[in-house]
Amino acid sequence: MIKKVAEAFFPTRYGKFTIHAFVDGQGGEHIALTRCAHGPHRAVPVRVHSRCLTGDTLTSMRCDCRDQLVAALRYLERRKCGMLIYLDQEGRGIGLANKIKAYALQDQGMDTVEANVHLGFGEDMRDYSVAADILKYFGVKEISLLTNNPKKVADLERHGIKITKRIPLITKSNRYNRKYLETKKEKMNHAL
Repeated sequence: MIKKVAEAFFPTRYGKFTIHAFVDGQGGEHIALTRCAHGPHRAVPVRVHSRCLTGDTLTSMRCDCRDQLVAALRYLERRKCGMLIYLDQEGRGIGLANKIKAYALQDQGMDTVEANVHLGFGEDMRDYSVAADILKYFGVKEISLLTNNPKKVADLERHGIKITKRIPLITKSNRYNRKYLETKKEKMNHAL
């Protein structure tokens, strides 16, 4: 279950949004940026983005998280209606400290999936039930999902959200994230 705890006007480089803060039963803090003139619409474009402190904030080149976040915000900037849900689940759900441990294992030659498994986790521990609850809070049951991740599509659908269209977020690779992106494509079936 989620509870909305705050709302405010939120101008960004990519347009004007309303920011909504939610907490879940586990103490996680999540936000939704909404941009909609007349309430929820059918098949509203939505990006569900998991927190990535290293990429989104510290601009790490080891992943494509910041690039996907910016691409999503630019996409929403061109629309009159859309939403970005930012979930509190760092490092594919394993947390920041374990993510950095996984980085160290990748420095020793493991790929991102092998590192997570070596640390005792699944390849992707994220859960999108909170995102589904946030969408339902706004009365949104049908979305165009901005994602490369087929697990995200399946998980949202399992939680009652109809995905009418999947819109991939294609970003450029660099020498630091090339293996990471190849692993996402080959082992996790991401559209890249």
